[in-house]
Amino acid sequence: MSDTRAVSGEQWALQRAMLLGAVCLVVGLAAGWLIRGWESPHTAAAGPLATTPATTAAAPAPNAAQLKLQADQQATPLLEQLKAQPENAGLLAGIGNLYYDAQQYQTAIDYYGKSVKIKPADASVRTDLGTAYWYLGNADAAIDQFNTALNYAPANANTLFNRGLVKWEGKGDAQGAIADWKKLLATNPGYESKDKVEQMLAKVEKQTGSGMTGQ
Repeated sequence: MSDTRAVSGEQWALQRAMLLGAVCLVVGLAAGWLIRGWESPHTAAAGPLATTPATTAAAPAPNAAQLKLQADQQATPLLEQLKAQPENAGLLAGIGNLYYDAQQYQTAIDYYGKSVKIKPADASVRTDLGTAYWYLGNADAAIDQFNTALNYAPANANTLFNRGLVKWEGKGDAQGAIADWKKLLATNPGYESKDKVEQMLAKVEKQTGSGMTGQ
């Protein structure tokens, strides 16, 4: 991502791509999507196989207060840097990322908003900004940010995916979603999450009776 974690803009977009999951997504198919690649499971280090599997209790998921505290702690050194570099768009986006990951979406919006005021053409940050708005239940603001991102990067695959999903779930605009996803597939034939896009597209077309013509 285009932030202080030194991930490239393309990787950053992929990390954010699975955006929408927890909020009102349909029948399991969309749940957990809106493009966030960082949720890939970790693999265990290679080593001898145990003859008897060890059993360990799963750690409880952190609550909202714990997530906020962790984000606040992680943000402290960045906020110190920000005092000396108040116009550093990447630094602002990096702080926004910490709060986004901690599900502190309003705080993330504040920092992303400051970042895009300085660097308005950063489609990746705008996509995260739109995603954060969606998580707060504001589909119109989310779509506004996706629209602006696509003005700068018309073929941005993750923005197209996310805008389509918000159109579908937030606005009931199935045809708009279909158009976005078809454009995504046409302009990004090697898209990493192509199979998911095709599943979503097939489901919406089936529900609306649009058929699969035009792909």
